Amino acid sequence: MDDVLGEEWLSHSVDLLVRLVETAGALIIFVGAMTALVRFVVVGLRDRRTRAFVPVRLGLGRFLALGLEFQLASDILRTAIAPTLREIGELAAVAAIRTALNFFLAREIRQERAELARSEGRATPDPVDEPAGRPS
Repeated sequence: MDDVLGEEWLSHSVDLLVRLVETAGALIIFVGAMTALVRFVVVGLRDRRTRAFVPVRLGLGRFLALGLEFQLASDILRTAIAPTLREIGELAAVAAIRTALNFFLAREIRQERAELARSEGRATPDPVDEPAGRPS
C-alpha cells in the first residue's frame, strides 16, 4: 500500500498529467492556427482589405492566449512535487515570459476588438466576447 501511494507513483501520475495538459495546450494552439489559416484564405479570396483580416487575428489571438494558459499550467504541475531551487527559478522565468506574452496578447485583442467595434458603428465591443471581470 505504501508503494502505491509513494513518491514514485505520485511522480509518475503528475508526469502523466503534465503531458496531458501540455498536449491540450499544443492542440489548442494547433487548432487555432489551422482555423485562422482557413479563415485567412477564405477572407483573402473574398476581400483583400487589411481590416477584413482583423477578426482572423482576434480569433487566433484567443486560441494562442488559451494555449499559453495550458502551457503555464503544465509548468506549474511539473514543479508540484518536491521542486528544487533551480526548478522554481526556471518556473518563475517561464511563468514571467508566458504571463507577459499573454498580457500583451490580451491587450492587443481588446484594442483590436474596440477598434473593430468603432469601425462597425458600435459604441463598445461585443460583451459576449469580453472575459468576465475585465474592462474593455
